[in-house]
Amino acid sequence: MLALAAYPGLFLSAFGAATLLPLQSEAVLVALLLAKSHPAWALVAVATVGNVLGSLVNWWLGRYLEHFHDRRWFPVKPGQLAKAQALYHRYGRWSLLLAWVPLIGDPLTLVAGVMRESFWVFLLLVTLAKAGRYLALAALTLGWMA
Repeated sequence: MLALAAYPGLFLSAFGAATLLPLQSEAVLVALLLAKSHPAWALVAVATVGNVLGSLVNWWLGRYLEHFHDRRWFPVKPGQLAKAQALYHRYGRWSLLLAWVPLIGDPLTLVAGVMRESFWVFLLLVTLAKAGRYLALAALTLGWMA
């Protein structure tokens, strides 16, 4: 029974770590990989799905926040936001490949929402970034690259 709790626990850890909450999913993944009680591919898949879904929450929050761009308290004027969005779509979307980086990755996914990044581009780039990080971590942990 305890073995089955590993997947939801890893999922919740990865989901929470992708939001703006200060959580770590890498330690949970490494511990489960070292226990060798679950297939590595399944653990990487669960962590990736949880982390990407958490990033989608940030993206959605950014999209929602952008609806307030015409309010006086919003920190950027509408004209400045439109310019920033145009620049982001030209050069900045590739920054989502850094969504896996601690401290900057989660805010990047929120900014992508404010910048009105398309859902499918966001999903593709963030999934590549998050899956790549977990695959590299699994490879290092299990010595696949040796």
